[in-house]
Amino acid sequence: MNGPVLEIRNVHKHFGDNRVLNGIDLEVGDGEVVVLIGGSGSGKSTLLRCLNLLEVVTDGEIVLDGEEITDPRIDADVVRRRIGVVFQAYNLFPHMTTLRNVALAPRVVGGLTKAEAEQRARELLARVGLAEKADDYPDRLSGGQQQRTAIARAIANSPRLLLLDEVTSALDPELVGEVLDLVGELKGSGMTIVMATHEMGFARRVADRVCFLADGVIAESGPPEQVLGAPQHPRLQQFLSRVLSH
Repeated sequence: MNGPVLEIRNVHKHFGDNRVLNGIDLEVGDGEVVVLIGGSGSGKSTLLRCLNLLEVVTDGEIVLDGEEITDPRIDADVVRRRIGVVFQAYNLFPHMTTLRNVALAPRVVGGLTKAEAEQRARELLARVGLAEKADDYPDRLSGGQQQRTAIARAIANSPRLLLLDEVTSALDPELVGEVLDLVGELKGSGMTIVMATHEMGFARRVADRVCFLADGVIAESGPPEQVLGAPQHPRLQQFLSRVLSH
């Protein structure tokens, strides 16, 4: 593909008088990993929800592969088939095995037969290190295993864009690494990813670009060594000193 996978043009999002996004501009290239950082309430999750059309933007445009997806005439369900999403909560279906959770989208959305979808799901579970958990229900999995299953489900239809919203925030510290390692592998396979995280070491290791959100705008962005190693914006300096001191 020529041109960026994702273009965010002057996006605003207001909830009544609460102005959460105040003019976000961002381009994401093919295979690029962009990490969003910022304090709670800075707009990271709202931006990700706008990208997946779970929230309607107040103003501005979002363009995916050259198509404006914020056009009101667009079919949001069709757009969402091209975007994988994983939130803080794992959101797995508790009444389905791990295998069926992952096989659901390839069957229902991708049009595969049951056998084809289950074969695809087994391949993905093997890729995320959970081949032996295929027949287990979510309540039998650790938090890290549930989150890896959720990521496998999100990439089951080979999305153009993967959105990850604080995917490690609900995990015990010893489980964080296994999920972040998986995200690193996805980057290595060329997936385009926009993710919000508070894991600064991970951002430094995996991000192509780090964007610091404050007051609903991108206050500073650049390569991780610049943004995290030599921050210019006073708010970013404050944020990093607070985060890194914990």
